[in-house]
Amino acid sequence: MSKNYDDIINMARPISKHKKMSLHDRAAQFSPFAALTGYDDAIKETARLTQRKVELTEEEKLDISNKLAYLKKDNKLIRICYFIPDIKKSGGKYLELETIIKRVDEYKKEIILDNKEHILFDNIYSITIIK
Repeated sequence: MSKNYDDIINMARPISKHKKMSLHDRAAQFSPFAALTGYDDAIKETARLTQRKVELTEEEKLDISNKLAYLKKDNKLIRICYFIPDIKKSGGKYLELETIIKRVDEYKKEIILDNKEHILFDNIYSITIIK
């Protein structure tokens, strides 16, 4: 031992005047934290893929228009594929489902499905009549 500490080596441990910190609070000092809040969300948003909307030919548009005119008179079971634009970035995604068209609104240029969802005519990719 060094002679420098001989005078204090056998002294009693000092007692603090402050309240002892709980183990939970002590552990919190060393837990990880996000220095850049929102950075992880921004990275995930950038990495999220979207699809481009496919532009239909005039023949495909006419085919969908004819099917909508037919379905306006008689509610039948259909399979519809349509585009849902992304709110946060360019592009979107295509969704396909089997449903019944409740109403064709030519004024708003949209269809209302059995589940009360509204789809614009311009976002319809294909319609197949099942029954």
